[in-house]
Amino acid sequence: MNAPLFDVGQRVRIHDRTPAVHHRVPNYVKGQVGTVERVCGMHGEPEKFIRGDGNPRQRIYRIKIQQENLWQEYQGSVRDCLEVEIFEHWLEAAE
Repeated sequence: MNAPLFDVGQRVRIHDRTPAVHHRVPNYVKGQVGTVERVCGMHGEPEKFIRGDGNPRQRIYRIKIQQENLWQEYQGSVRDCLEVEIFEHWLEAAE
């Protein structure tokens, strides 16, 4: 099994793309920057389950994104956040 590309606490950007196949990334988080909260296990890639077995398996990360960055007129606390699990191939390091 390969080592994780990203570490807990690292800032990452979720790719902003819309492939013509099934994928598990909500539109409202595409292009957003968040922080890796947890490195999760390996799972079959949804884009490859449509016509296959999902291999090679991909690592999943739990990403924390501040709510105020997601919703333009958010009126809650600056501590409010969304946590979403994202496959490794949808992430890149952010500055």
